[in-house]
Amino acid sequence: MPDGSTPQAPLLQDQLCFALYATSRAFTKAYADLLGDLGVTYPQYLTLLVLWQHGDLAVQQIAEKLEIEGATATPMIKRMETLGLVTRTRSKKDERSVVVSLTDAGKALRDKAGDIPERLGCIVNVDGDQAQRLIKELNAIRLGMS
Repeated sequence: MPDGSTPQAPLLQDQLCFALYATSRAFTKAYADLLGDLGVTYPQYLTLLVLWQHGDLAVQQIAEKLEIEGATATPMIKRMETLGLVTRTRSKKDERSVVVSLTDAGKALRDKAGDIPERLGCIVNVDGDQAQRLIKELNAIRLGMS
């Protein structure tokens, strides 16, 4: 530095990356508590959300929607199959592709999980309008990094 002083190291609490990281961990823990009664993990819940919204999908399509690698999605989906929530079948159009379908048990969880977003909103003290604004801002940040 020109004046001979030592530059101050960045402060952890001033870092956007840490605020996002710590908040993500807190959300994951809150979801774990909420999802315990359903018997699914947070990533499995996200996978169920995708399947509830889109119906049968190939593993690679699920991975794309969750923004994870197919190699990460496959073992999780296998565990969900063991839990009786989904089935996996080879695609008739392309045998290299595995199609994931909800079982009756997986479909039934949709009703049981219907209040999860509202319950989480109460935990974090965020109403629907504020949640939508945050989602929009966070999506813009993520997309800007692509």
